[in-house]
Amino acid sequence: MRHNKNFNHLGRKTAHRKAMLSNMACSLIEYKRISTTVAKAKALRQFVEPLVTRSKEDTTHSRRVVFSALGNKYAVSELFRSVGPKVASRDGGYTRIIRTGNRLGDNAEMCMIELVDFNDIYGSEAKKKRSRRSRRGGAKAVAAPAAAEATAEAAAEEAPAAEAVSEEVPATEAVSEEAPTAEAAAEEAGDDTEEEKKD
Repeated sequence: MRHNKNFNHLGRKTAHRKAMLSNMACSLIEYKRISTTVAKAKALRQFVEPLVTRSKEDTTHSRRVVFSALGNKYAVSELFRSVGPKVASRDGGYTRIIRTGNRLGDNAEMCMIELVDFNDIYGSEAKKKRSRRSRRGGAKAVAAPAAAEATAEAAAEEAPAAEAVSEEVPATEAVSEEAPTAEAAAEEAGDDTEEEKKD
């Protein structure tokens, strides 16, 4: 009988299960992210998180305990050299499980398990400062002087360009250019007066 034996046996005998979890933990430590089924990932999380906690203090005893679980000296040295110092400020929750859908062959639920502190996408994003906008027009008051400065700068830049053009154009052409503008202004004034008469 299996009274109150509350962990997933993963369809394997004890030795096979321990060897599989040890190999998966070594791969996770080496590559920082592996893809597996959700059931195996949950079992792996229970297996690897105490080892990561051990790696926070680099003593001979801690190394021997971790080596007895992993059985791979390269994984142990990687764990104590790079993973341990990086997670020193974290109290737990060193791994993250991200579900990736179902496997085509047997429809098993797949996921990606990764070490949280080694992810470039989630953890490293600095929170953006959001400015609050009030309805009283505080943003408009700040924007108005900036807009006035921008128009003044644009006018200052256009003035030398207009002077350069007027120097290049002969006087007769300059007069002919001014005349249509005066005529256009007169026509617009005439249009305004006609609209006023209609009203």
